[in-house]
Amino acid sequence: MSDRILVASKKGLFTIRRGREQRWAIERADFLGDHISLAAGDPRSGALFAAFQHGHFGAKLHRSTDGGLSWQETAKPEYPEKPKDEVDNDPMRGTPIPWSVERVWDIVAGTPRTPGLLWLGTIPGGLFRSRDGGDSWELVRSLWDLPERKRWVGGGADLPGLHSICVDPRDDDHVFVGVSCGGVWETTDGAKSWTVRTRGMIARYMPPEMQGDEIVQDDHRLAMCAAHPETIWAQHHNGIFRTTDGGRQWEEIFGAQPSTFGFPVVVHPREPDTAWFVPAFKDEKRIPLDGRLVVNRTRDGGRSFEQLRKGLPQVHAYDLTYRHGLDIDESGDCLAFGTTTGSLYVSNDGGEQWQCVSEHLPPIDCVRFA
Repeated sequence: MSDRILVASKKGLFTIRRGREQRWAIERADFLGDHISLAAGDPRSGALFAAFQHGHFGAKLHRSTDGGLSWQETAKPEYPEKPKDEVDNDPMRGTPIPWSVERVWDIVAGTPRTPGLLWLGTIPGGLFRSRDGGDSWELVRSLWDLPERKRWVGGGADLPGLHSICVDPRDDDHVFVGVSCGGVWETTDGAKSWTVRTRGMIARYMPPEMQGDEIVQDDHRLAMCAAHPETIWAQHHNGIFRTTDGGRQWEEIFGAQPSTFGFPVVVHPREPDTAWFVPAFKDEKRIPLDGRLVVNRTRDGGRSFEQLRKGLPQVHAYDLTYRHGLDIDESGDCLAFGTTTGSLYVSNDGGEQWQCVSEHLPPIDCVRFA
C-alpha cells in the first residue's frame, strides 16, 4: 500500500504522507507559485517527474531521483520543425495545430522488463518515447504522421490532446493511447503501426451520420486493469464505456447516478469489474449535481453503481475533478482525488469513507500515488 501522494496544482507541487492511524497530511510543498500540470513516478527506478505549464515560456520537465527532496530540470520533448508546405489545421476550428509542446498530459513507465522505457503524451496529440529514463525523448512519428491524425479535433482544451497511455504489463510493445478528440489507438508492435479501437463508442455531439465515427470520439480518460489488460474502462464525453476484448468492441454503461458525465476513471488493479468515477452535471455546467460531491463505484462491470458519500461535502460543493485528478494505489484499497476548488480527499477502504486532507490547496490538476 502506498504511503505517498503527489498533488500537482496551479500553484505548486504538494507531497502528502500517511501517518498515524491511517491519517494523511501535507508533508512538503515545492515549486510554489508555478503551475505544475502533471506529476508522475517511475516505480522501477523511483524517479519522480513534475511537468511545468509556464504559459508563454512553454512546458518544462523536472525530475527527482531522491524521493522529491531535490529536483533538477531535465530534457523535455521537442517536436521537429513544421515543414513550410505542411497543412495541419484543426478541422473544426480551422486553426493551425502547433508543432510544439503546449502541455505534458501523461507520463507512464514501461514494464520492469524494459528499464528506462517511458511514454509521454502531449497537447497537441503527440506521443513521445524515452529509452533512457527521461534523459532524452523522441517523437513517435508513426502516430504523428498518420493521415487520420489530421481529423483529430480539439475538445475543451481547444487542441487535440493525448491524455492516456495504457501499457500492457505483459508486453511493452502493446500500448493503448487515448486522444481527445481522436479516439483510442492500439499498437502491438512497439509503435511501428497503429489501429483505431473505438468501435461501439458514440459521439452524440456530432451529426447523426458521424456519431459512430471511430476517429472523432472524445474519450476523456482510459484505465486498464493490470491483472486483466483486455479490460479497459473509458470515461467518455458521452458517458461511460467498457471493453473486455482489448478495444475491439466497446459497450456503453448506463445507470450511474446522478450522471455518467465526468473526466476521471480508475479500475481496481486485480478486479476488472470494479471501477470508480467522479460524476459531474454535463456539459455546460460541469459541477456536481445539486452541489453534492460523490464518487461512483461499480463492482459488477457496470450493471449497478454505488454512490460513495461518507466524508464528502453534500451542501454547496462545486468541485470538479479533472481527468488526472483521481488515482488508485497498487493495493486497490486506497484512492485519492483532488478538485478545482483545491480540495483533496483520500480513502483507505475503497471509497467507503473519505478523509478531507485539505480544502485550501490551489486548483488541482493531477493526483498520483508514488
